[in-house]
Amino acid sequence: MRGLFVGRFQPFHLGHLALVRQVLTESPERRLLVAIGSAEESFTWANPFTAGERFEMIARALEEARLRGVDVVPVADISRHALWVRYLEGLLPPFDRVYSHNPLTLMLFARAGYATTSPPLVERERFEGVRIRERLAHGQGISDLVPSAVGRYLEELGAPERLRLLRPHAPSPEPVP
Repeated sequence: MRGLFVGRFQPFHLGHLALVRQVLTESPERRLLVAIGSAEESFTWANPFTAGERFEMIARALEEARLRGVDVVPVADISRHALWVRYLEGLLPPFDRVYSHNPLTLMLFARAGYATTSPPLVERERFEGVRIRERLAHGQGISDLVPSAVGRYLEELGAPERLRLLRPHAPSPEPVP
C-alpha cells in the first residue's frame, strides 16, 4: 500500500530526505506519496518556492539518492481542517498510513481511521526550513543542509536573491512602471 508524507518543503532538505529513505527502508514494498502542501502559495518568506519548483527539488533529490517508489503530488490548501482528510482522499490515490510531525495532521488522520506515524526528527535544529531560508538570504552555504541536487537547483533559481527580497523587513522592490 501507500504511505502519505505531507509537507511544504520550503526547501526540500536532508531531514526530509532522511524521512523518505527511512519509510522506504522499513517497508520496501511500500510506495510513498509526497504531498506538496500549500501548493498555491509562493513568493512569500514562508513559502518562497512554487509547487513546480518544490516538485523539481524533490524529484532531483530522489533521483540523485536513487530512491524509487515515491510519487510527488501538489496539494492546495482548503483552509477547512474538518474537511481536509476527505479532500485528500478524493484528490490522491489510496493510502493507508500517514507520516508527519504535525500534531494537527496526525490527529485529523487518526480520527479518520488512518494509521499515523511520527518518525524521529533528524537534527531538527539544523534541518528547519526557516533556518535554511535565512542562510540562503544571507549568502551563507547550505551544502550541509540540502541534497546537492537541491542546492544546485536553488542556485539555478536565484533563490538567495529571491529570499533577500522576500525576507521580512527587507526593502520592497521598486514598482515596475
